[in-house]
Amino acid sequence: MSIDFTIMYATHDAFRRDLEHLAAAATAGRADAPGVRAGWANFTRQLHVHHTVEDAALWPPVLGRLTGRPSDAALVGEMEAEHAALDPALHAVDEAMRTRSADLADRVHTLTRILTDHMAHEETAALPVIDDVLTPGDWKTFRGAMARKQGPSGAAAYVPWVLDSTTPEQRERFLAAMPGPVAAINKALWERRYRNRKLWAY
Repeated sequence: MSIDFTIMYATHDAFRRDLEHLAAAATAGRADAPGVRAGWANFTRQLHVHHTVEDAALWPPVLGRLTGRPSDAALVGEMEAEHAALDPALHAVDEAMRTRSADLADRVHTLTRILTDHMAHEETAALPVIDDVLTPGDWKTFRGAMARKQGPSGAAAYVPWVLDSTTPEQRERFLAAMPGPVAAINKALWERRYRNRKLWAY
């Protein structure tokens, strides 16, 4: 039985969307707007949670199943190295936003290249390996670790963030992959709170 990567793909798409928002704000010279700063803070938090849990709860069990598969084991090392390479790029953007540096757009471009290349690499090379060596039960354990890291307040921010700007079909697929109560709670509470934050507005 194959693993359902719907949530992973949806999360990656949300990161790509936010990078577009960030680039647009930087080009317009509006990165200091409160909505842009709030959007950036949410983006960096979501990325930190996503990669921290992958490093702690996904790559180790995958690596443990790759005995005798050196090229695939090396791929896991590449995933971890790409995560580490993101840190200086994130710091560079953060510093440029804080100091209103003239080279913010260039730093955003560098971050976008590093992160989008990493996500494409993960989707095309790492997810097939994960699907080959982990079971749906293993994947559920990883998702549980992600949920614990987010916590209730984190889920309240994460779910409507992922769903922002999705098509009705994408929305339906994502919510179908989440625990049953999530769709109702998101509709009743989380989405309204998310909209009120006006992330990326300027």
